[in-house]
Amino acid sequence: MHVGMLTAPFGNEDLETVVKFASEAGLAALEIACRPGTVHLDVEDYDAAKVTDMVKAAGLEISSLACYVNITDGDPAEREKNRGALRKALEACVAMEVDTLCCIAGLPPEGKSREETIAEEAGPFFNELCRDAAGGGVNVAMENWFATNIQHLGHWDQIFEVCPAANFGLNYDPSHLVWMGIDYLYAVEKFAPRIFHTHAKDTEICEHVLRYRGNQDTDHFRYVTPGYGVIDWGEYVARLRDNGYDGVLSIEHEDRAFGREEGFVKGLRHLQQFC
Repeated sequence: MHVGMLTAPFGNEDLETVVKFASEAGLAALEIACRPGTVHLDVEDYDAAKVTDMVKAAGLEISSLACYVNITDGDPAEREKNRGALRKALEACVAMEVDTLCCIAGLPPEGKSREETIAEEAGPFFNELCRDAAGGGVNVAMENWFATNIQHLGHWDQIFEVCPAANFGLNYDPSHLVWMGIDYLYAVEKFAPRIFHTHAKDTEICEHVLRYRGNQDTDHFRYVTPGYGVIDWGEYVARLRDNGYDGVLSIEHEDRAFGREEGFVKGLRHLQQFC
C-alpha cells in the first residue's frame, strides 16, 4: 500500500507544480483532478504522453483521474454536460493507461429521493459508462460523499444491484461514514470487492457540539488530516489489507488547521507508519 494525494487543493497552479511538490514530499501517487477547463488535466485539451511521462520521470504514478461532477443534476442541460465530461475523463484514462476513474454518484435533484434517483438516473447511466470502461480496462470508483446518492450502506447495496458490473465500485472514504455513526471497518469487509481506490481523510468529532445539537446536521464534525481525528489508521489499513486492498491511500486535504503543503506532509508522515 502507498500514499498519494488528490491534486485539487493546487487547483490554481499547473500540474508541474503539483508533481514537483509530491515528489519532493515523498508521496508516491497522484489522483489528478480532471474536467473541462481544469488546469491539471483539461479533458478537452491535453497531451496524454506528456502528462504520463512527466509524472513517471518524477518517480510517481497516477492512481486515478478524478472527475467529480453531478451526473444526476436536475437541470437536463447541466446533467448532460456533466455526463459528457465524465465520458471524456474515461477516454483520458484509456489514453493514459490509468486503470481507475474516480467520480461521484450524483446528487439527488429536488423532488426525488436518493432511492428514486439511483433507480431512474444514476444506475442506468453507470451501466452504460461501466460497459464502455470495461472495454478500456478501467474501473469506475464513486467517492461515498454523504451528500450524494450513496449516503449510507443501504444506498450502496441498491446502486450495486442496479449496476452490478464488476468494474463498478468505490473510491472509499471513511471520513464521511464516521460522523454519521456508520461502521467504516465493517463497510470495508462488506464491500471489499468494490474498493478500487481510497481517500485518506480523517474526521474530528466536536463532542460539545454533538451533545448540544445532536447529529442531524453537519455542525458537529470537521474533516482533518489523517492522524488528527477519530479514525484508527493502523486498524483501518490492516482491515483493508486483510480484505485484499493493496492500492493507494490518496490524501484529500480539507483541514483548515493546516496550510496546503503542511497538511499533505503531516498526513503522509502519519500514514507512512502503516504502509
